[in-house]
Amino acid sequence: MFHFFRTFAAKEEMNMKMKDGKRPLILISNDDGFEAKGINVLSAIAREYGDVVVVAPDGGRSGASLSVTFQRVLTTRMVKEDQGLKVYACNGLPCDCVKIGLSEFCDRKPDLVLGGINHGDNSAVNVHYSGTMGVVIEGCLKGIPSIGFSHCSHSMDTDFTPMVPYIRKVMEFVLKGGLPKGVCLNVNAPDVPEYKGMKVCKMGQGEWTKELEGRMSPRGYQYYWLVGEFASSDKPDDNSDWNGLKEGYVTITPTKVDITAYEVMEELKELTIDN
Repeated sequence: MFHFFRTFAAKEEMNMKMKDGKRPLILISNDDGFEAKGINVLSAIAREYGDVVVVAPDGGRSGASLSVTFQRVLTTRMVKEDQGLKVYACNGLPCDCVKIGLSEFCDRKPDLVLGGINHGDNSAVNVHYSGTMGVVIEGCLKGIPSIGFSHCSHSMDTDFTPMVPYIRKVMEFVLKGGLPKGVCLNVNAPDVPEYKGMKVCKMGQGEWTKELEGRMSPRGYQYYWLVGEFASSDKPDDNSDWNGLKEGYVTITPTKVDITAYEVMEELKELTIDN
């Protein structure tokens, strides 16, 4: 099941201690805010494996992707401190939170960056919009093994219990062997009481339709809510994360930060100009 990643594993046994005797350091953020149930469940699991620093938005920031804040100052406040755990709220975006966490609140380079657990899936092309995956991609850009966890339910009181052993398994795997440079993981779980298992999938394809709902203000101007329906273009037998979730599997999609279309470069060579 993990054959793709096993080829990159550098260790044969789990070693939860650093060279200096310290536990692994794990930085966590999300796009639902520091009070969301998902990030609190994830930080509790992460504390089993290392010291945890949480830097998360002070409210919802869904759809932020890799956005960063330039137009206003960023502020943070500590909201909780316990043995092996520090939690900070930030007025910025998820990517801001990772940058501040790395710069100001981590006393060394983290061994792991985690995003989530997101309330709502980040499968298929939704990975491009996701603030939670923005956390993960930012960690990956900094050369840190990074994983995003999402659950298909948008309910703020979702039961994450069935997902917990799968989160542990993926975290242990990455802590043990790391990930290839420029690769992060996008893990999604379906909203069902029991899973069929876990499998590695490609990113599903599709597009959002009917994206805007227009209404008229009492003051006479038009305004819009961003809504939409996702239309998958995957074939039924495609090994996509979208299909895997519908079948009841937890899906793992290895995601690359290098988005160069190498297969097209040769075709574009006739555009090369040497002055």
